[in-house]
Amino acid sequence: MRWRLLIGGMVFAALPAAAQAAQPAPEVVAVQPSGAEVPTNLLRLSVVFAAPIEGEVLPRIALSRADGRLLQEPFLQQELWSPDGKVLTLLFHPGRVKTGLIAREQQGPILSEGEDVVLSFDGRPIKRWHIGPVDGNGPVVAAWKLSTVRPGAREPLVVRLDGPIDGRDAGYLAVVDAGDHLVEGERQLRNGETTWTFTPDAAWKAGDYRLMVHGTLEDPSGNRLGGHFETSIDSPQPAAADVTLDFKVSSN
Repeated sequence: MRWRLLIGGMVFAALPAAAQAAQPAPEVVAVQPSGAEVPTNLLRLSVVFAAPIEGEVLPRIALSRADGRLLQEPFLQQELWSPDGKVLTLLFHPGRVKTGLIAREQQGPILSEGEDVVLSFDGRPIKRWHIGPVDGNGPVVAAWKLSTVRPGAREPLVVRLDGPIDGRDAGYLAVVDAGDHLVEGERQLRNGETTWTFTPDAAWKAGDYRLMVHGTLEDPSGNRLGGHFETSIDSPQPAAADVTLDFKVSSN
């Protein structure tokens, strides 16, 4: 996945006050993770805007506890933007997420299980989460459940995942036919990124298919297929490997 890297004021200069006043208020259309609960070791989140925004955005974003107390410096001071300039991904300070590191020992973890936190933009709440336990498992494709689809129809293939995946990873799953040809269609994540749906551009044909899952697919805590964010330096993660699930489209 490609990103634009914006650091401090090095990329965009601040607009004059009069120009800022003329700009309509940026509209936030989604925040991911979109579910009501996130793990204590949440590593990243994404904010989706209706249109690109001029200037730095990170100083306009705050994370606070339910009682209004701000969480101090929870994010790395960098802005990761999608190529169209509409999706901002923020990384929690990894040195405070991963156990055993100096930053965590000195400053403590960012999130605490059982609390509620509120994400705000320009002082307006845009998302509230309850903080759940640590998630150190990562996606397990073998536990996913695929719906059945019928030939001659464009009904969506629904894949129920074993847990949330990163909200920007919908394109990390694809469908191919028996001849290894990519099946074109629309891919979406739903239900707090726990369900992936694929609606083909053309009606399904009877035959064998495979769901292809890219090996770098991750959950919001940085755990990927066959690998974990908490892996120590002495035990490096194995190389990313794609995974497939076979399914059949049949009238029976």
